Amino acid sequence: MRELKPQLIIPLNDSSNHFEILGKANAVKMRSGLVTLEPGHDVGSHSTKNFEELLIIIEGEGEIEAESAGRMKIAAGQFAYNPPNTQHNVYNTGSYPLRYIYVVSEAV
Repeated sequence: MRELKPQLIIPLNDSSNHFEILGKANAVKMRSGLVTLEPGHDVGSHSTKNFEELLIIIEGEGEIEAESAGRMKIAAGQFAYNPPNTQHNVYNTGSYPLRYIYVVSEAV
């Protein structure tokens, strides 16, 4: 395994709709990013494949849809977990930007 240098503080970049926080350059298997969805937009249906995913809502409100659970409301201060092999989507149904951090890790 390659050696990674500790980096405890990483500034969040607000200038794009998707900002990678942790990627191959600074993590072993964990990946994360900050997503900003404007009102009326969605991230697009996709699968977690062989990854677990945690979504942490930091601003706004919307809905998350998962194939086995249907569509549910979600808002700032809440989180959602998607197990491996789950088709899902995130929608901004509010009037302001929906911002969330996702954290994914390969399921073993």
